[in-house]
Amino acid sequence: MSKTVVVKTEELPKSFLEVHPHNLYLYCKAYASGLRANTAQTKNRSAVRGGGKKPWAQKGGGRARAGSLRSPIFVGGGVAFGPSTDKNYNQKVNKKQKKLALYHAIAEKVASDRVFVIDSVEIESGKTKDASAFVNSLEQRDVLIVKELTDNNTFLAFRNIQNAYLIEANELNAYLAAAYHSIVIEKAVWEKLTKES
Repeated sequence: MSKTVVVKTEELPKSFLEVHPHNLYLYCKAYASGLRANTAQTKNRSAVRGGGKKPWAQKGGGRARAGSLRSPIFVGGGVAFGPSTDKNYNQKVNKKQKKLALYHAIAEKVASDRVFVIDSVEIESGKTKDASAFVNSLEQRDVLIVKELTDNNTFLAFRNIQNAYLIEANELNAYLAAAYHSIVIEKAVWEKLTKES
């Protein structure tokens, strides 16, 4: 494993430093909305079992008319205004806004000396012990590791570590960059990222 280098704010392109924080907020909000399972469900009066027979005669009893015991006004009846099961929580975020959000998330980490660039992240042994030793050597709370292409051994080494998450370059987004305390990124990925800006 090669030596890690801490990125300084002066090394960042200007485009990383001129982003409004609201872009990051909007992206994270949209990302979290997209994760919603939308599985909340209740039975309305048509889904509740029973209630086929009219409870009492329409007229003459002195009571309000009723057509079914499964009406929402009766105990055991359907729910009147339950959660909608076909609601779409997705929120649109433009491509440009996604990029700006990522730039801001990275710039925030760089300002706190929490972005590390390394030539290559590779655990040839595939052992969690070796991956854990690498993560501990950084002395960070938790780490997002960005690799250009993940090989099988490195994936196996990192997959069971609680305070580290290994992703490929194309999976990097503003939400993950903001959520983790520190970022370790391969040099090739970092150069591509800063070159695109």
